[in-house]
Formats: sequence, structure tokens, C-alpha cells
Amino acid sequence: MKKEEFRRLGYEIVDWVADYLENLEQFKVVPSIRPGEIKKQIPLSPPEEAEDWSQILNDFHQIILPGMTHWQHPGWFAYFPANNSPASILAEIITAGLGAQCMSWQTSPAATELEEVVMEWLRKMIGLPEGMVGVIQDTASTSTLCALIAARERATNFEVNNKGFYRPMTVYASDQAHSSVEKGVKIAGYGRERMRYIPTDDNLAMIPEALEERIRQDIQAGAIPTCVVATLGTTSSSAIDPLRPIGEICARYGLWLHVDAAYAGTAAILPEMRWMLDGIEYVDSFVFNPHKWMLTNFDCSAFFVRREEEYVRTFEMNPEYLKTAQDRLVRNFRDWGIQLGRRFRALKLWFVIRSYGVKGLQALVREHIRLAHLFRSWLEEHPLFEIMAPSPLSLVCFRLNDGRPEEELNKLNQIFHQRINDSGQIFLTHTALRGRYILRFVVGSRTTQEKHVRLAWEIIRNEAERLVSSKS
Repeated sequence: MKKEEFRRLGYEIVDWVADYLENLEQFKVVPSIRPGEIKKQIPLSPPEEAEDWSQILNDFHQIILPGMTHWQHPGWFAYFPANNSPASILAEIITAGLGAQCMSWQTSPAATELEEVVMEWLRKMIGLPEGMVGVIQDTASTSTLCALIAARERATNFEVNNKGFYRPMTVYASDQAHSSVEKGVKIAGYGRERMRYIPTDDNLAMIPEALEERIRQDIQAGAIPTCVVATLGTTSSSAIDPLRPIGEICARYGLWLHVDAAYAGTAAILPEMRWMLDGIEYVDSFVFNPHKWMLTNFDCSAFFVRREEEYVRTFEMNPEYLKTAQDRLVRNFRDWGIQLGRRFRALKLWFVIRSYGVKGLQALVREHIRLAHLFRSWLEEHPLFEIMAPSPLSLVCFRLNDGRPEEELNKLNQIFHQRINDSGQIFLTHTALRGRYILRFVVGSRTTQEKHVRLAWEIIRNEAERLVSSKS
């Protein structure tokens, strides 16, 4: 490709992205296609000769775009958000152009030092203790896995790295914890049978007394209690585990305390939400995802540790071909996780924080929380809806309940859920709480305004009233 053609195509694609962001509401949030529909339109074998770019872009518009789910849509109320922003998109273009592999200081000095700075910015922004040091991982799943591995090594004085497991080691999390914890337990070699799910209270938060009792039982059985994963903002209900009593238990028995705040961590930029961090001084590692609620393109997971040297010792490898003259003077982030090669993720975070400012990001998060609580108030005032969990952040858990027997409500809500999503204008996902089918409504998209929440309420209310009327 000649530079003139590259420049022309670049302008064309940037113009398309700008138009796409401006016209998101013209799309259905989730495409109406069947499995295999996209693959049938793509040749089974690659082209032998170069193809014309006009045809390549035409195929993108005709084949790929109709099969895309639009996560940036203002009617996106599903899962948790995976936001982008103009600042982040521009940074991604630059990083793609640079094509840097940022595994060590020498391979990209600016990338390493910028990552150090923006992670310190984030530490200050969300109120983590001085001395915690951060690194950007790809996802919270990877960050939690790294914490589990580091906890394993600290508990055995690094013997598992050298000789493998020699005694059962146990990990603890609430029965509402994300599935990535159990997945990490399997990958890190603890074994699924060593995963201990601790019961939760009426607010779906971990019960500290139950945690301590299970730790005592495992000690008596000859196991090594190793790590507790506390969650701030569980996926199903945004429940907040109490860090202080959990941290005190971890300190008493010598366990590593990891905090999964993938979604909720961004809310800690608000001083009024810092109550979540009470007890943060006990935490050994902490993760939250700027790619969820801080307008930074996926992937970008901010992972912090309290004891840098101990953590790095778990992962560092120093073959001759990676050694550099600067190693003793710098941080080489290749030693901070599983992968050797690393993307230049810090640039997009830097662009976002500078272009919005802390106050701009705070205003966005406050507005999302306000809109979620507004939506919840409408549910509370309507006789057909039941609130199913507290809403400390921007997630509201609810179901349709017209008074029919409990055993019939799950099926009713499955039908209700499908009808809501069939509108194409909004998209919600579900969960199960105590065996009950629950709808989740998350306000978190950068593009969502009050008018979109009001439209969602109108769709949800109308579908509920039509459904109940047809069943009566």
C-alpha cells in the first residue's frame, strides 16, 4: 500500500468511525442473526492474490457490521459496560501505528515510564494506600490469576514455583464471586476442590464469620489457607464485600487478600463512594478495569500490589537474551504477569484522563449512578415490579412479579426478558439470585442519557403490562 492510499483510507475510516459514533441509535443493539450466518458469507480459503480495498471495506459494511453487537449504544444496559471514547480511540490508532512491543524498559522506555505514571495517577484517583504499585494487565481475570499465583508463592516461601505442590492449599471467595476466581484456581494448580465458597448475607455480601470458620476447618484438616478474594461490585448484584473484617481475618491467619473491583473500582474516584474501601490497608492486591467504566477501550485492567519485590519474584525470568544494561535501574513489566510481550496500553489511559480530567470522569460516574437510582425509583412505584438486591452503584436487579406462585415466576421473567430485548432498542442481561431469574439493568455507557433511561423504562413497563394482561 502506497502512503497516498494509506492516507486516503485512513481519513475514510476515521470519518466512518465518527459517523458511527454519532448514529449509534440507528442500529439495533444486538443483531438479529442466527449462528453461522456470518461464516457462510466468507470464503473458506484465503485469497491467493491481493484484493482491492474498496471490496474489503464493502465486505466489512455488508457482512461484518450487520453481525456486530453495539456495546457503545445508548440502549446498552447489559452485563457491565465496555466503554470507549474519542480520546481512547485516537490513542489506539497511534499505538497501532507505533507497533511497539513493550515488554521491558529498553524495548519502549516511554511506554514503561508512562505506565508507571498513569498507574500512580489511578492509585491517587481511587484512594489506594501509598506504596501500592500498579501494572496494566489485559483483564481482571488475568489480574486475579496473577494474585492467586503470587499468594501461592508467598504462602510456601516460593516452594511451589521450585518443587510443585506438597500440601493442599485453599482459596476463599463469596458464593457471588465471579467465575474467573474458580477458573484462576484451576489454572494456578490449587484444584477446584480447594475452592471455598463462603455464604452471603441479605445484601449478598460475604459473611466474615463464615469465612473465619471455614479457614479454621481447613487448618484443622491440614490444608494451607492461602488467599481470600473479596469483591467490590459482584457481577450478579453489585454486592460489596466488607473489606475491614475480611482483612482482619486475613491478617490474623496470614492469608493474601485480593480485591476484585473490576466494575466498581472506577466509582472510587467519587469521594462519597470511598466507604467501599474501608479496610483497604489490609489488601495485598487490587484490580479494577478502566475499560469498563472509565472510557478506555478494551483491554485495560489496572492491577495493584502492596509488596512489589515479593510479587515480581513470583514471575520474573531472566534468560540471557532478555537481559539489558538498565535492568537494575528500571521496572521491566514483563516480570509482572504471565505474558512476555505487552501492548502499549498506557497511552489510551493517559489520553482519557487528560482529556476528561478527574472532574469530568467523576461527573460521568455520578450521572450514571443517579440515572440508575432514578430507574429504580420508577420500579419501586409500580405494583408489577420487585427489587431483588440493593443498588449501591449503577446496577438495578429486578423482576416482574404479578403475585403468581413463586415456581411460575422464573418462566414469566424469561418471557418478559426476551420481549424486552426483542424491541431492538435496548438490551438487558439476566442472572440468578437464590434460584430466582433476575433482570439486570446497568447504566454505564458513555452515550446513555436520561432520555434513553426513560425510553428503556417505557419499553419495560409496557411489555410488563402487556404480558400480565395477556396471561390474566
